[in-house]
Amino acid sequence: MLIALNKPYGVLCQFTDRDGRPTLADFVTTPGVYAAGRLDRDSEGLLLLTDDGALAHRLTDPRHKQPKTYLAQVEGQPADADLAPLRRGIVLNDGPTLPVQARVLPAEPAGLWPRDPPIRFRKDTPTAWIELVLREGRNRQVRRMTAAIGLPTLRLVRIRVGDHALDGLAPGATRCLAR
Repeated sequence: MLIALNKPYGVLCQFTDRDGRPTLADFVTTPGVYAAGRLDRDSEGLLLLTDDGALAHRLTDPRHKQPKTYLAQVEGQPADADLAPLRRGIVLNDGPTLPVQARVLPAEPAGLWPRDPPIRFRKDTPTAWIELVLREGRNRQVRRMTAAIGLPTLRLVRIRVGDHALDGLAPGATRCLAR
């Protein structure tokens, strides 16, 4: 079984929490599934859940290099050339990253839902959207990479993992997928 969840902002990628914060259990009622990968509490978007350990391994093991596509709203107005270090790979405190595909988007992506709560708006600080495709998945990697090139991430939405995409799935909603 493979389930897509559009994980809302503020939801933990686990089924229980001693502190009573929102978890996957608030959105996924199918027994016996677990997250194939993670999204930070302050990230949104596609999270895959499965009851198949081999499938979870293929989706998450770095050796399989499954592409993961993210939309990042960043502080600043980058030109395409500003993303060149990401395309080459950069060195983070836990070592060098693999090169990523990165491009500046001309506008806010169509079909993106409002974040609840909204990001903090600052009149004097412009923002832009970039799309990144990674083939590895370290802890808070996108946020650390954009910060390293002077573009702090304000909002992060994963829209695709391998062949699986959000495709209009509303925040908090789930959909069964073919493997």
